[in-house]
Amino acid sequence: MSIYGDYIKSVIRTVPDWPEQGVNFRDITPLLQNSAAFRKLIDSFVHRYQEMNLDAIAAIDARGFIIGAPLAYELGCSFVPVRKKGKLPFKTISETYTLEYGHSEVELHSDAFQTDDRILLMDDLIATGGTMLAAANLIQRSGGHVVETATIIDLPELGGSQKIRDAGYSVFAVCSFNEDE
Repeated sequence: MSIYGDYIKSVIRTVPDWPEQGVNFRDITPLLQNSAAFRKLIDSFVHRYQEMNLDAIAAIDARGFIIGAPLAYELGCSFVPVRKKGKLPFKTISETYTLEYGHSEVELHSDAFQTDDRILLMDDLIATGGTMLAAANLIQRSGGHVVETATIIDLPELGGSQKIRDAGYSVFAVCSFNEDE
């Protein structure tokens, strides 16, 4: 967790029973609208990664872009979008993953990375881990090396962060929420 983790967590809004009954949705919109909080969020990632010699930030469509792009700028490395199927205009590689009620697919440009590029993979939240694992598999298949996976929020009770660790990837989250918080 970041030194700003408790503060950032306090700015995130919980919306009960959205999008369905029994779900506590973690809304990062207030975090993005608060300039001091957003700066602390980006600083949390900058301080963690500034000496890791990263080649690129790969961020997952779409909220991962919000944090991945300014971090890539701050660290002086490239930014690579991992998009939902059908959104990239050039030759792609894709990975299918399981959702609670079906499947989805993410894509990456086939020329996004050079062999052994050091990549930080980012998204806004880890729930069940499927999207992050699919994106990590894409990066590995393209020749890149996932140095770490990073998010604003981890929901550890849903098991995603453990699933990512079990697959051999390191996980960093600025803050985490339990179901009852």
